[in-house]
Amino acid sequence: MLLRASSYTSVVLSTLTLLGYLSTNLSTVEAHSWLACCDWRFKNPGSNKWGDGDGECHGYARRYPLKGEFYSLDSANPSRHYQQDHVKDPLPCSDHKAGKDVGADETKADPIEAAYGGSKYGPMTETRVGQELCLRWPAKNHAEDNENDTEVQVYLSKNKDSPDPTKQSQLKDSFRVDLKFKNCNSAKNSDRRPCGGCFTVPPRAAGYYLLQWRWELNPDEWYTSCAVINLAS
Repeated sequence: MLLRASSYTSVVLSTLTLLGYLSTNLSTVEAHSWLACCDWRFKNPGSNKWGDGDGECHGYARRYPLKGEFYSLDSANPSRHYQQDHVKDPLPCSDHKAGKDVGADETKADPIEAAYGGSKYGPMTETRVGQELCLRWPAKNHAEDNENDTEVQVYLSKNKDSPDPTKQSQLKDSFRVDLKFKNCNSAKNSDRRPCGGCFTVPPRAAGYYLLQWRWELNPDEWYTSCAVINLAS
């Protein structure tokens, strides 16, 4: 089929308009967040800022890749944003199989250290009872004025060196602290805004513990990340 010049020009202009719209708006499409750092340490402890230049990360979730910027792993393969199944008692940590949104493998390694370190993964968090532990996550366009300040639950398992729970309810007797998701730095790009929160490590014997970061985006829509915390004596 042949197109007249005027028709061809209209097609080209429409295509260019669409491409311009996509390039302008794709960066603001809402994605879903995850635990990007499990041990954020501020350069200036009094500032409590979360940008790359404001501190350093000393601990990560299990099998967390070192490549890429902290806000970019929603498009990685596998993705870091595991959404729990909409059932009564979902799997707490992604096994790279289950989930409304399937995430990366964050199950317990054998040995535990195999999910950390080397050239492939970030280091494990090492801390002590009574110290402040700070977590960081990307806003992913969910910290704007028109968004609710939703809840981030942080669970720290009760028993050291224990198997991973297979149901969310098995963490109910663990230590829990609630953080505000929208505790973020200001930024021009709402997708890349760094956010975070801190808590004091509760009394525990020395050993390895499971930490679960659990964010409720909408009612009964939960995203989780799982990490190991090494508590020193």
